[in-house]
Amino acid sequence: MEVAVVVKIVLSLALVGGVGLFLRLYRALVAKPGQLRSALRKQGINGPPPAPLLGNILEIKKSRTATTKAPTCGAPPEHNCANALFPFFEKWQKKYGDIFMFSLGNTLILHVTEHDMVREITTCTSLDFGKPSYQAKERGALLGNGVLTSNGTHWAHQRKILAPELYMEKVKGMIKLVQESTMTLINSWNNIIEAKGGIADIKIDQHMRSFSGDVISKACFGRNYSSGEEIFFKLRALQEASSKKVLSTGIPGMRYLPTKSNREMWELEKEIKTLILKVVKERQEVGYEKDLLQTVLEGAKNGNLSQEALDSFIVDNCKNIYLAGYETTAVSAAWCLMLLAANPEWQERVRGEVLEVCRGQIPDADMIRKMKLLSMVINESLRLYPPVAIISREAFKGMKFGNISIPEGVNVWAFVCSLHTDPEVWGADSYQFNPNRFANGITGACKLPHLYMPFGVGPRVCLGQNLALVEMKILIALILANFSFTLSPTYIHSPALNLVIEPGNGVNLYVKKL
Repeated sequence: MEVAVVVKIVLSLALVGGVGLFLRLYRALVAKPGQLRSALRKQGINGPPPAPLLGNILEIKKSRTATTKAPTCGAPPEHNCANALFPFFEKWQKKYGDIFMFSLGNTLILHVTEHDMVREITTCTSLDFGKPSYQAKERGALLGNGVLTSNGTHWAHQRKILAPELYMEKVKGMIKLVQESTMTLINSWNNIIEAKGGIADIKIDQHMRSFSGDVISKACFGRNYSSGEEIFFKLRALQEASSKKVLSTGIPGMRYLPTKSNREMWELEKEIKTLILKVVKERQEVGYEKDLLQTVLEGAKNGNLSQEALDSFIVDNCKNIYLAGYETTAVSAAWCLMLLAANPEWQERVRGEVLEVCRGQIPDADMIRKMKLLSMVINESLRLYPPVAIISREAFKGMKFGNISIPEGVNVWAFVCSLHTDPEVWGADSYQFNPNRFANGITGACKLPHLYMPFGVGPRVCLGQNLALVEMKILIALILANFSFTLSPTYIHSPALNLVIEPGNGVNLYVKKL
């Protein structure tokens, strides 16, 4: 009798628990996303109908497959990166307008290309409108979980210790490192060309990464330079693993399943954290060094954080420095050299400027400021192939931009690739390589300069922007001063999204010593 009572009680508890779990899942996966869509639909915002649990993921995959074209050999006649990477956005925009909604799993996203609303979104400083929580969960492994916390406190502290003006001071002190690393690359190419008999087919991507990795490893880790190289190697592997999971971002529970890709990411995250904290321990034992890691450590000490939060903060910031100062520079330099190779008249013009300004010397800060043509070419390259494809934010409380009320939990995307090539903003030649548009700077390049945002814009602009630009200018100036180059017949044009927009098949150049 007593056993039967116990069994009934257990079954009743299990039933109540099961019903409770079902109701919670129903609210999270069905009811809440439905309420958010309904709130936006009442304001005249529509979008493609989502499938249960998957949202529009299957439609996105189908669109990508249907629009896949044979890779272009050589430079394309038009540089329409947005259509190459996100063909479904163009289709939806034509059907639903400049503001529409879609879903990745149960994550609801508001896609915005309406110009005035983009300005409001990208300049919003409220901590209630910050980096999406889905990034903190799915991609935070690479980008830094702490920096992406929903309440913004960790992000605000990071901005304080690595503020743009402080970071720029560090950049000025890193110019010598940039010069040294560039000369290492120049000497390497000289050896390759000499071994090949005067002209070489060089796949430049790894050379660009070795250059930027050399700079940032020495700048960030000082005497622990070799450990920095190992950390960046593993971060690159983590970046590649993370990029494969972008479409599964909003599928409930996917990040917890022990799939092969998840296990790979978990192991890399563990190894990276161990390596970074090992370097920090060694630094604390040997004492002070004037580098970026020291800046992070000093800022962390002043943050009144627990040991766990302190470790997380340090690891997160090292990851962000990696993406800002390493990957962004390498990829942007590769695209710029590709465009100069495909446009020999501009290559000659910029080379003439470099030779006139530098007169055989290694460019320094004063010299690169005088190189107007080089700046124009870099700006145009970043317009056509921005490292940041999408600026994303999440409303942690109800927000209002223009006439649109955005409910809590909705993510907002401003599509940089599309805004950078909008003919209404940039003119009829918006898909063409034309550095002349930047002859009067960014403010004179288009009707709405706030829509130019290769490194993001506003209060959350990429902290590594100044370093990336200095690295690119010194690197490209020295390459132009020492070599002429054209696109190799083996170059296949295929932009790919790997957290940053990079050449999917690499960039092959025919390089000849001057």
